Amino acid sequence: MIKLSVLYPHVDGCHFDMQYYCDEHMPMVQKILGSACKGVAVEEGIGGIEVGSPPSYLAMGHLYFDSLEVCRVSFGANVSTFMDDVPNYTDIKPVIQLSEVKI
Repeated sequence: MIKLSVLYPHVDGCHFDMQYYCDEHMPMVQKILGSACKGVAVEEGIGGIEVGSPPSYLAMGHLYFDSLEVCRVSFGANVSTFMDDVPNYTDIKPVIQLSEVKI
């Protein structure tokens, strides 16, 4: 299983509209990817390990695929559409990571 993570670092003074991300952006991504995407998860950062410290990431979106090839073909073919929507919910530059799920 391959996990594509889109990470939004905590940046002072930036905004992130979690409601839009959950209610509009992620459903659009799921619809476009169709059956290639086996699942999604969204996380909202709430803090660091020290009490009162900010989270490293304000938000994280995860997409799951059966293989690296399916991920690259399906996501890659639509990345410009997905990125065009980013200004609708944040001014943070996302970091994208591909991971192989082991457990």
